[in-house]
Amino acid sequence: MSAAALSGPSSHWLLLDVPGAPEATRLVREQFTEVRRFVLFEDTELHGLREHSPLLMDLRQSPALASLCHLDARSWPGLLVVSPAPAAQLLAHLRRMLTVTLGLHHKALLSYYNPHTASYFFDGCDPQELSCWLGPISLLRWFGGTWADRAIGSQGWQQLANPGLPVTALEKEHGLSNRQQSQLQRCVLEHHAWQWSRSTGRDYRLLWGDLQQGLALGFTERPVLDDWLWLRLQYPNARPVSGLVGDSQRERLDHLRKLWQDHPE
Repeated sequence: MSAAALSGPSSHWLLLDVPGAPEATRLVREQFTEVRRFVLFEDTELHGLREHSPLLMDLRQSPALASLCHLDARSWPGLLVVSPAPAAQLLAHLRRMLTVTLGLHHKALLSYYNPHTASYFFDGCDPQELSCWLGPISLLRWFGGTWADRAIGSQGWQQLANPGLPVTALEKEHGLSNRQQSQLQRCVLEHHAWQWSRSTGRDYRLLWGDLQQGLALGFTERPVLDDWLWLRLQYPNARPVSGLVGDSQRERLDHLRKLWQDHPE
């Protein structure tokens, strides 16, 4: 979104992912003090964490900031938001999006303002769900992609338009669909694979295959899954076997380790 695009009746905003942008946050406080902005966590149950809150900033007041967001998108992570709604209505909706319900009772923070999370979550919405989640937002843009995209260097601009279907307003602590939860779980797993790839130097696609293999063997507990990944790095050519002995995931992994130590190929 260039400065020249800031025309028409809709307002243009940047929802800056503050935890992921310390340098950009410093520039906002030092060089863009005149820009109207709102602390997203303020006046919510996350008020105590407001120092780490995303900032919603009015780009129509600062063409210079709008240009920075477009030209140096990696340094300004977050969402570019286009909405015809008044600021108060948009802010209320964005705050309703923060907390969601998983299953019947589990409440969680949805960091939809993070470009990686957005790339998974909104992809898990059908047109009707998207109409509900976007509400007064007509258009979202962000620079990024999935963790897999980042690993292979294929990040780029993402754009999401509101289908505008007739739906009820987003509820407080709105429940997530199975597909949305599955997408967020994939985000967590792909991020974990990316971190392992970065720290070990193993190709991301091979590492992701190792992780999927471990899950298929039943190693779903995070410490056990990590130990499986380490074991796989030590024995990259060994073949997994079914019917591992043990009452727990840890015991079954130890059984596999002994098998590979005795017969590594």
